[in-house]
Amino acid sequence: MKKLLVYLKAYTKETILAPLFKMLEASFELIVPLVVASLIDKGIATSDTSHIIRMSLVLVLLAAVGFCTSITAQYFAAKASAGFAKDVRHALFNNIQSLSYSQIDELGTSTMITRMTSDMNQVQQGVNLTLRLLLRSPFIVLGAMIMAFTIDVKEAMIFAVTIPLLSIVVFGIMLWSIPKYKLVQEKLDKVLNLTRENLDGARVIRAFGSEEKEKEVFFAQNEELAKLQKHVGSVTALMNPLTFAILNLAICYLIYTGALTVQAGILTQGSVVALYNYMSQILVELVKLANLIINITRAVACGNRIQALMDIKPVMENGQESFDTFVKEDDFIVFDHASMRYPGDAEDSLSDVDLHIKKGQSIGIIGGTGSGKSTLVNLIPRFFDLSDGNIYINGKNVKDYDLEELRNHIGIVPQKAVLFKGTIRDNMKWGNNEATDEDIYAALEIAQAKDVVLGKDGKLDHMISQGGKNLSGGQRQRLTIARALVRKPWILILDDSASALDYVTDYNLRTAIRNMKDAPTTFIVSQRTASIKNCDQVVVLDDGKVVGVGTHDSLLDNCDIYREIYDSQFKTAKEAANE
Repeated sequence: MKKLLVYLKAYTKETILAPLFKMLEASFELIVPLVVASLIDKGIATSDTSHIIRMSLVLVLLAAVGFCTSITAQYFAAKASAGFAKDVRHALFNNIQSLSYSQIDELGTSTMITRMTSDMNQVQQGVNLTLRLLLRSPFIVLGAMIMAFTIDVKEAMIFAVTIPLLSIVVFGIMLWSIPKYKLVQEKLDKVLNLTRENLDGARVIRAFGSEEKEKEVFFAQNEELAKLQKHVGSVTALMNPLTFAILNLAICYLIYTGALTVQAGILTQGSVVALYNYMSQILVELVKLANLIINITRAVACGNRIQALMDIKPVMENGQESFDTFVKEDDFIVFDHASMRYPGDAEDSLSDVDLHIKKGQSIGIIGGTGSGKSTLVNLIPRFFDLSDGNIYINGKNVKDYDLEELRNHIGIVPQKAVLFKGTIRDNMKWGNNEATDEDIYAALEIAQAKDVVLGKDGKLDHMISQGGKNLSGGQRQRLTIARALVRKPWILILDDSASALDYVTDYNLRTAIRNMKDAPTTFIVSQRTASIKNCDQVVVLDDGKVVGVGTHDSLLDNCDIYREIYDSQFKTAKEAANE
């Protein structure tokens, strides 16, 4: 949490002025009991109407000035806390964006969302309350005790005993609750993760009739969260009644001893009223301080969770090389004995991959489920780093490139077609923000998606819902391919991105890409041999190893696994036709 406070430096003026104005307000508040004492002893006791009027006007003036200083303090505190939260949220988002795929998968989406939203709100509220009350409340408590000593030392000893007792209660509960609130947030992570999974997989859950089972699992997790929250809440809830009980007992004793001193002529009635007011001020401020401590406790626990996420540094170091011109057209992309192992896995997902790819070639990648096809293409834009070996693009090690520079020259279409809420034009410009409508329509035509757009009301201005839910699977895939083509990439990666397309559309898409002027070096990951048989090279993977590289015809003759895949898709169909 301490490291996060560096983001308050940009709001130094506000962080100074907010508590300063609050302490000014507190100073005026400490004067009020003395004015009331004067009003009673010199005004009411002697029937001095003019003094009563003067003291009443002073009270009104103190209230007005206190109101103005309080509003000013609130403004500066809100400005500092909101700005602080904005800057921390921005830094946190930047850090998340810099993490590798494996780190994001390990952390989990729900955890990152919780820390960006719920935890951040708690920290913002904690900063706001701290700036307003952390100095004000102790200032009034100590100030009231000092003012009590100026009135009567013997009576003020009641304050000297009461305040330490209250401090023991407040800080004891605070020290107990800080780790508990951290557990609460961790339980909340689990509930949110379960909720997210159920919402994302709602159709699957209903298809398997597992609604009741999922409800039971959610109920169990939610019940654990509720029990922990009740436990923590029951202990922290003791703070207010305990502080009230101690203070009210102190007030009762103060009134009793005050009455005796007035009867003995040691103190005036106004002085006893002033002492009572100071004790009441202490009561109010310690209640505020108790609530402040609870909020600070939550904020600290949440801040530590945010800081823990910000302390996670990307495992991949960014390079400095640019990607300007082609210098190695013969070996444009080289996998040099490349191996890749995911964190926590016992075995490599890819092992000793050795490939040489020329500029403009089309490369088909095929293999069974889990053979490492997606892992192989994800190494090109450096979504993951190798555990052994090297990858060279355009004559330079992929690790030497600036990541943004590298990925700006790569068009990627992932397995899951992801579109964002907005117009079709907005989605297309993710590929190239400077793209014109002509550029977009050209890419749509290559991706076999022009008819999809022309068939929509508004054409490029047609609104796409979140995740592209108002489009079919094939339409989403074609639009995501067009989005990748809009940026005019040097390398195009189609990671099983035509699985929802019919064979004719798939063929037309591949033909259009192959016939592009300055066609990109294209990687086509597919389960269909029909989709990759016309590629310049076909790479066959099995259990993370390359078991065949060549053309379609050569692999049919020399690669048993490729032949098995081909026969499973075509031979059975031919036999059925002959029968």
